[in-house]
Amino acid sequence: QVQLVESGGGLVQPGGSLRLSCAASGIIFSAYDMHWYRQAPGKQRELVAIITSWGSTNYVDSVKGRFTISRDNAKNMVYLQMNNLESEDTAVYYCNANKRLIGYWGQGTQVTVSS
Repeated sequence: QVQLVESGGGLVQPGGSLRLSCAASGIIFSAYDMHWYRQAPGKQRELVAIITSWGSTNYVDSVKGRFTISRDNAKNMVYLQMNNLESEDTAVYYCNANKRLIGYWGQGTQVTVSS
């Protein structure tokens, strides 16, 4: 049974930082590209960051220079370090594992950026 479990969300002030974690089980983690998506109220889900199985990364323009995605294949974990958070970053953040169009999703973790 495949499980992706996100954690680390919460309420943070503008300019603050959070680190999201996603624990994967039931898959050969190192073989999967890992993604972080987010969905704000009333908006479509958008891809935020990707780290490929070989460690290549890419980001949506709005988070470049502020967010960093990383993975630890030994622990089956993927992380999203989010710095200098803005109110526009408020959303539910989802972890996604993808290999050859087979994808799995976590349940999401809420990130709220507000003063």
